[in-house]
Amino acid sequence: MWDENKLVLHLKQGDEEAFRLLIQQYREKLYNIAYGITLDSEDSLDIVQDVFLKVHQNIRRFRGKSKLSTWLHRITVNQSLNWKRRWKRRFRWHHRPLVTEDSGDYPELGTNEYYPEKLYQNKEFEKAFREKLRELPEDARTVFVLKEIEGLSYEEIAKTLKLKRGTVSSRLFYARQKLKESLEHDLLGD
Repeated sequence: MWDENKLVLHLKQGDEEAFRLLIQQYREKLYNIAYGITLDSEDSLDIVQDVFLKVHQNIRRFRGKSKLSTWLHRITVNQSLNWKRRWKRRFRWHHRPLVTEDSGDYPELGTNEYYPEKLYQNKEFEKAFREKLRELPEDARTVFVLKEIEGLSYEEIAKTLKLKRGTVSSRLFYARQKLKESLEHDLLGD
């Protein structure tokens, strides 16, 4: 595995192997970021393709003032937010999940993991969580996804979104509180 400096150098030289390595290393993380903002699987895949196209076209402009991953995250967030703005303007914003309610990863029959009651409860919780995540304001949801799903530090999120660390912290606190309150209300009936 190449270190970041070597990868960037090879990318700037147009090395196809370096580009394949970049895609392999970052596609899942970038997809998770895009999906966390758009809440649409197919469009998130398109956004990630657009991100890699932009990287390919603009890698020579990358100055290295931030980490490559921060630059990629910033491009992904911007592309995702632009996608949402376009769809909102067209009044076509809605969620069309690629995965249906009946599909998903189920434990293998005959294992200790397979308890129909437990599977049902887990599926219901996941469904409720996705709904509540969708209801969060975009800025709070974006910070939540970058921190909790992608595992970025407060500093990395601040650089990616061009925010102060305190703003990241307050948005994350807000997102966690809203999710907790909403889920407790729905699941416990309080």
